[in-house]
Formats: sequence, C-alpha cells, structure tokens
Amino acid sequence: MIDSALLVGFAAASVRVGTPLALAAVGESIAERSGMINLGIEGAMLAGAFGAAVGAAHGGVASGVGAAVVAGLLVATVFAAVAVAARADQIISGTAVTLGATGLTGLLAQRAFTGGNLSLPILPVVHVPVIEHIPLVGPVFFRQTVLTYACYVLIPLASALLWRTRFGLELRACGEAPAAATAAGVHVGRTRALAVLMGGACAGLAGAALVLAQVGMFTERMTAGRGFIAIAIVALGRWNPWGTAAAALLFGGATALQYTFQAAGSHVPYQLFLALPYLLALAALGMAVGRHRGPAALGQSH
Repeated sequence: MIDSALLVGFAAASVRVGTPLALAAVGESIAERSGMINLGIEGAMLAGAFGAAVGAAHGGVASGVGAAVVAGLLVATVFAAVAVAARADQIISGTAVTLGATGLTGLLAQRAFTGGNLSLPILPVVHVPVIEHIPLVGPVFFRQTVLTYACYVLIPLASALLWRTRFGLELRACGEAPAAATAAGVHVGRTRALAVLMGGACAGLAGAALVLAQVGMFTERMTAGRGFIAIAIVALGRWNPWGTAAAALLFGGATALQYTFQAAGSHVPYQLFLALPYLLALAALGMAVGRHRGPAALGQSH
C-alpha cells in the first residue's frame, strides 16, 4: 500500500517536475495562437538551462534566472528573424535553431565547465505561511520554489493577454486569418515576432527551472526533448494556457511516477517510467489530430 505521505510527495513532485514543461508550454501556446509553431523551443529551453548555469555560477541564482531568460530570447530572436522576417518554413527553421543551440551549448559547456558538469546553487523551497498547512493542497502547491510560483502567476496573465486585451485579439487574428488581420491594420509580422519572443523568454525560464530548481547542474542535451513534449502539451491543452498547465501537470506526474514507485519498493523497471512521458506525448498528438482544431493559419507564412 502507498501511504498518504507518499501520495502527497508524488503530487508535489509532479508539480515540481511539471513546472519547466508548463512554463515552456504556456509560452509556446502564445506563439502558436499567433500562427507560429516553434520547434526551436527545445533549443531555447536548452540555451536557458545553459544561461542559468553560467549566471548562477558567477552571480547566484538571481543572475542565473536573468541569464536564462536572455538566452531564451536570443534563440527566439534567431527563429523570428528566419521564420517571421525572412518567411522561411517554420518547421525547418525551428529544427535548425534547435540543432544549432544543441551544438553551441555543448561546445560552450565544454569550455566553461570542467568535464561538462558543474554543481550549482539551487533555488530554495519557499513555504507560504498559513496556506501551506491546508490539507493536501498546501504541501503540494505551496511548498515549491519561486519559479513554480512564477508559473502560477504566468498562467492567468497569459490567459488574460490572449482573451482580455486588444493585443491578444490581434494576436489570435494573426493565427486564424493573417490576410484579414493585415486588412484590418494589424502588423502580422511584428505581432508574430513578439509572440515568438514571449515564447522564447518562457522557454528560457523553463530551462532555469530545470537547472536551478531540479538538477543543480548543467549537462549537454539535458532538456532531453522536453521542448518537443511542450509542443504536444499545447495541443493537448487546446492552445489554452489553463488547459496547457493542466496537461503539463499530467506529464509531470508521469515523470514523477518513477520516484514514487522506487520509494514504494516496486520492482517495475524504471526505464518504463522514463519512456512514459514520450509515450504520452505521442498519445496527446494522436488525440489532438482531428478532434481539436488549432489556429487555422498555424505554420503558415503571413
């Protein structure tokens, strides 16, 4: 039997592990609502992880978080320049950006860190007074790092941006009918570029969460496809920040299962649980096709 303490631990781990996925996926949902599918989010997340490691090593965790956001923005800027300004194919551009970021961060890591690894300070767990003592909810959601709390704030902000502001209306118009948006006076290229940059900043922050709130070190290719999983999460969440966050929690739980079963003394091979998030990603994409319609102009040049 799994006792209640183990279940609470599993739920808290699901939130912690799901935080980088939620940050990256919420940012990607903004980009995709504008009509841009950014496979470079994996590269932006990896660059954010590297930036977080370098920043934390030289200036502490706050510098690491700031460097991660800047690194994510830089990668997103490259993608925006190629896919938005030059109107190149989005899939090819995003793949090239990710491959470039993977190679560059690997090279820089070998130069910057001895052996490619570096132990780093990690963000402390912040306990929210009073609320943390609420049964089940408190220990799970309010004994987390500051980046998880930032994710709690980001989700409603992204939702409000998309559905409560004029910019959000213009952004969604760019994703549904860019020609009509242009006729209405919307600068489609600029709006899409801003959406991509927002997604890049969120992906950089996701990389920081991975390094500074979970692993405490940087290794080459450490994102291990989490950026691509984030794209599947967006589809599963129906291109809605709230649905996306819920889907990220599901994927976080799939990853945290291995720790729970190991703690419970299960003899199930851990490799099965390592593969589970990727199997879920395939299932999510399969469920999304033909059932939930994404932005009509997703992946199309303006």
